[in-house]
Amino acid sequence: MEDREEEGGHTNPETGTETETPISEIESSGLNQSEIVKAIEVAERDSLAIAESFTSLFASLRLALSNSTTTTVGHMHCFADATGRLQESVLDAATKGNRYINSCLRLNEEMKNIDSLASQLKILRRHVDALDSAVNKLLHVS
Repeated sequence: MEDREEEGGHTNPETGTETETPISEIESSGLNQSEIVKAIEVAERDSLAIAESFTSLFASLRLALSNSTTTTVGHMHCFADATGRLQESVLDAATKGNRYINSCLRLNEEMKNIDSLASQLKILRRHVDALDSAVNKLLHVS
């Protein structure tokens, strides 16, 4: 606060806030023109330092935003590639699944005839057993 008082500011004792001193009061208080110029130079230096700080901050923010955007674009490309590969894999799996289903349907059609074949085999087995019994009877009789 002492610097501010040198620059033309003073603190209000009742409120404790800092206020600007009008130029007419500065001139009447005995400050000469060189002190006023010195105070203005200090204010200019401070303003320049603040401006440089903001410039640096904005450059930093711009770089961070650029990096973030670049990373996001990279992720989007990666996601698009992964999605394309997943789509190819799904189509391949669906094609193989359809082939499997078609094979099962063909096998099912072929199996329908198995019941009649099984019945024919049972009948044939009975005939073979009957023939075997007849041959055994003939062989034991002779």
